[in-house]
Amino acid sequence: MEFSTNHLLKILNELPKGDRYLVAFSGGLDSTVLLHALAGLRERLSGGLVAVHVDHGLQPDSRLWAEQAGQFCAALEIPLIQQRLEIVPQPGESLEALARQRRYQSLAGVLLAGDLLLTAQHRDDQAETLLLQLLRGSGPAGLAAMPRIAPLGQGRLVRPLLDFPRSALEAYAHQQGLQWLEDPSNAQLQFDRNYLRHRVVPMLKARWPAADATLSRSASLCGDAQQLIDELVAEDLAAAEWCDGVLSMRHLLSLSSPRQRSLLRHWIRAQGAPLPGSRHLLRIERELLGSRKDAQPLVEWAGWQVRRYRDGIYLMKSLKPFDRATRIYWEGGDSLQLPAAMGELRCIDASQGISLDRWQASRVEVRFRQGGECCRPVADPHRRPLKQLFQQWGIPPWIRQRVPLLYLDGELAALPGLVVCQPFQNRPGEAALELVGEMPGYLRSLRQAAEQAPSSA
Repeated sequence: MEFSTNHLLKILNELPKGDRYLVAFSGGLDSTVLLHALAGLRERLSGGLVAVHVDHGLQPDSRLWAEQAGQFCAALEIPLIQQRLEIVPQPGESLEALARQRRYQSLAGVLLAGDLLLTAQHRDDQAETLLLQLLRGSGPAGLAAMPRIAPLGQGRLVRPLLDFPRSALEAYAHQQGLQWLEDPSNAQLQFDRNYLRHRVVPMLKARWPAADATLSRSASLCGDAQQLIDELVAEDLAAAEWCDGVLSMRHLLSLSSPRQRSLLRHWIRAQGAPLPGSRHLLRIERELLGSRKDAQPLVEWAGWQVRRYRDGIYLMKSLKPFDRATRIYWEGGDSLQLPAAMGELRCIDASQGISLDRWQASRVEVRFRQGGECCRPVADPHRRPLKQLFQQWGIPPWIRQRVPLLYLDGELAALPGLVVCQPFQNRPGEAALELVGEMPGYLRSLRQAAEQAPSSA
């Protein structure tokens, strides 16, 4: 397929309009062609045209490349944003993957709402990405390779050149007399993509000349399949989620195994956690969904964990150890920091809550559950053990020991976010304060969990 500004304009007209069009400009062939062609179309774009150059600092000549990128943009009268990265991989970490991750993070940081970031990946790149994902054992989401449009930062990432082979871009560059940079790392075969590009793909094309086109088409079909899966999973998630990211095991068990796995992946990704590998996902299925009803299974990976209590499946960052014997005296001020990354408590004025007079006249202390504590909630004629109240409210056991307990002069006065104990509730017309927490998700949802927890044992 021949590349021209007319072809590019047709593709852009089928895409969302942008307030700004930012081009990820490395100075290589592909991005040079894209930026040059867009410069010829700038009067027909819905927003301004800007180039963004990211210097990875991985090559000795990278600063020179940044200067040449500036000269090219100046000749086209296109504003240029330049960013420099310092990339130091940890032992065992892929430099190739880390550089890509940091590059997109850097590009996302310059996007505003309504911006489009245009990158110059083409049909050959799409074919290579599909092959990489196949070799990694990816499912439909990975085999969809690079989507034409995807969210990025506050804006959107757009790949308008996926229909064009690299040969078409090179022909355009020669016709226009363009010069571009050649990154020597592109020839280094220790990188997986380079090995595919220089060794594997030429062999495939020798036997199947249209391999890049057919592989790209397969990626597109996988993208369509993944979209259908995403729509189905969104419906499943809406039905299965009963409390601020907590899933109903009963609903999960009503689904087939493939739908269970798809729902779990979607749910984990939506919570901002890294996806578990197939081994951990299988453990979640077997241990959380397949264990006995009174079990409290735990599956942990990459600093995150999934637990089950009653009908609820919980996802959270791994809990940090702390000493439950810790006592924290509130010496004044409107906030108190809690240990073990459990956030903080803050005092706010309220119409109902802890009596302000009692608070001001008492020594205020935060403790954690040791066992045997009791509280008489408002409108309850009896003192109740916290164990009984926690069971009544459906608070999971691993959360119970981390619920801050507020003591006034040595007496349990409140469980912030849950209940005020008598006689510390303010009387009608009396000033009061409420304790609110800026805490991790598993504590932040206490009130909601108490109100919505399933009653099943």
